[in-house]
Amino acid sequence: MNSEKEAKIEMEGVAIIGMSARFPGADTIEQFWELLRSGKETITFFSEEELQAAGVDQRLLANPDYVRANGILNDVDRFDPAFFGITPKEAEYMDPQQRIFLECAWEALEAAGYANSSAGTYTGVFAGCPSSTYFIQQILPSSEETLAAGAWNIAIGNEKDHLPTRTSYKLNLNGPSANINTACSTSLVSVHMACQSLLNYQCDMALSGAVNIKVPQVSGYLYQQGWIASPDGHTRAFDADAKGSSFGNGAGVVLLKRVEDALADGDFIYAVIKGSAINNDGSAKVGYTAPSVEGQADVIANAHAFANVEPTSISYIECHGTATALGDPIEITALAQVFGESPGNPYCAIGSVKTNIGHLDAAAGMAGLIKTVLSLHHKQLPPSLHFERPNPEIDFARTPFYVNTELKPWAGEYPRRAGVSAFGTVGTNAHDILGEAPPAVPSGASHR
Repeated sequence: MNSEKEAKIEMEGVAIIGMSARFPGADTIEQFWELLRSGKETITFFSEEELQAAGVDQRLLANPDYVRANGILNDVDRFDPAFFGITPKEAEYMDPQQRIFLECAWEALEAAGYANSSAGTYTGVFAGCPSSTYFIQQILPSSEETLAAGAWNIAIGNEKDHLPTRTSYKLNLNGPSANINTACSTSLVSVHMACQSLLNYQCDMALSGAVNIKVPQVSGYLYQQGWIASPDGHTRAFDADAKGSSFGNGAGVVLLKRVEDALADGDFIYAVIKGSAINNDGSAKVGYTAPSVEGQADVIANAHAFANVEPTSISYIECHGTATALGDPIEITALAQVFGESPGNPYCAIGSVKTNIGHLDAAAGMAGLIKTVLSLHHKQLPPSLHFERPNPEIDFARTPFYVNTELKPWAGEYPRRAGVSAFGTVGTNAHDILGEAPPAVPSGASHR
C-alpha cells in the first residue's frame, strides 16, 4: 500500500459485490473475461441465406451498403416464467429485454449470496433499456392476439418504463426503483444514480444495469457515411482506419453496497467505485448528436474531484471508443485536458470493449464497466482490438495515453485505479472512477 491514509481512502466508496452479464459470445461473467483476455471479436457475420430465412427484405440484401453483421445473444427466446411467478401467456407478451434483465438481476443477487435473503434491507433498482423492437416486430403484427391479451398487459410487458419496477416487484425489492434513459450512457448514469442513493442512505444495496436486445437478431444495418455505424462490421477504436462501430445486443447488472457495509457483512468485493459524475453538453457543440470536448472533460474532472484522486494515479481508461473520425479525437482531447501532457511517458493504457462485442446502445457502458472491474480483479489488462496505426488526428505522443493491444499484467502497486466513460448521443455524459478492492481481512480460526 502507498500509505495508511491511502489505504483508508481506498476503503471508502461503493463496493461491487455481485455481477451478471449476457454479451455476444458470453453467457456468463467468466465467459466474458475469457473472450476479453483472449482478444476475441464476437460479432456474427451472416450469410445471405441466413438473412433471407430470417425475413430480411431482399431490397436490403441487394443494397451494397447493407452490413450483414450483428452481435447476438444466446437463448433470448428462452425463459422460465414459473421461476418468477409469471404465467406463460404473460411471458409471451414480455419484451425479451425485460425477461433477460430479470434473469440478470437475480443472478447478480445470487452471485453475491443475497438471492431470497434481502428481506429487511432496502434494495434499489436503477436500470434502462431502449424501446421495444419486440413489440414492433412480434406483437403489433398479430392484432387478434393483441386484442385478446389486452392492451394494458402488453404495455406493461413492453414499455421500457416498467423494466426496473417489474424487477423490484418480482424480486420483492423495496428500495428506490427508477427507469434511466440517456441513450448510450444509460448504464453508467444508472450506476451513478445507484451510488448516490447508497451514499445518501436511501437504500442498503442497489442493482444497477441496462439491457439492449433488438429483434430479430439475425439482421444487419445500412451503413451511412458520417453516421456512427461501421461499413464492414468491425470497430477500430482510435485507429487510422476507424469509420464507426458495429452493433450488438447485451445485458449487464451489478449489485452495489457501501464499502463499509460490505466489509462488515463479509461480502466478496470485486472492485470499488471511488466516485462518479454525470452532466450534459448543453448547446455548445456543432449538433445535437455531436460529442463535446468541454462536456467530456468536465464530467471526467468532476468524477476525479468527487473520488478525491489525482489523474496520475489512474493507469487505465475504458473509453467510450466508438471508432468514429469525430468521436475518437474528441475523446482523447477531453482526457488530455484533464490529465495534462506527458510527452514520452505514456503511463495510462486505454481500450474499448466495443472492438470485441460492438456498440450495445443502452448497455454499452455496463460492458465497459464490467470489463474494467474484471481487469482490476484479475490484475490484467486485456487487449483492445483492431488497432494498427493511430488516428492522425490524435497526437498520442503528447499525452499519457496508449492503446493497449495485448494481454499483459496490470503493472503497479495497490491501489490500481481506472476510469470508465460513457457518452450519450443525446449529450448526457458519465464517468466512473474505479479502484481495487480493499485487501481481504483474514478470517479467524474455525471453531469445531
